[in-house]
Amino acid sequence: MKLKRFNEVLSELPHQMSGDSNTQNSATEDSTENIIKFEEFSEHRLEGATTITKNAEEKGGDALLTYHHFKVKLPYYEQAVDGKFDKKRAKLHFEDLVDELVYATNDGINLGQIEFQELLGKIEVVGELLIKSKDLL
Repeated sequence: MKLKRFNEVLSELPHQMSGDSNTQNSATEDSTENIIKFEEFSEHRLEGATTITKNAEEKGGDALLTYHHFKVKLPYYEQAVDGKFDKKRAKLHFEDLVDELVYATNDGINLGQIEFQELLGKIEVVGELLIKSKDLL
């Protein structure tokens, strides 16, 4: 799960054939820098969530709720680190998750503790990645 460095990402970006090359290079560099910042952010969050997950699992007991809350975040962070975060799909998924929470809480909370923690963990991670990707525009 190593991050691609600037020159690796730059070599993968499509090259344009016409127009002002200085403007294109600047845009390409900005885009590449944003990709690196997003992937670095995601990698740091993945490391933190992994540590919290392992510690909570080892502790056991009530800490298992924390384990479930953070364990569901790991695949999302991994996807973002691997450069596979799709903002459009993530936005739709986020809306579905929020709808699920609203539906489950219409007449009280119709979820168990584990399901509640997992749902909130997913909402948090997807929302967090969407916000971070938006900040880099």
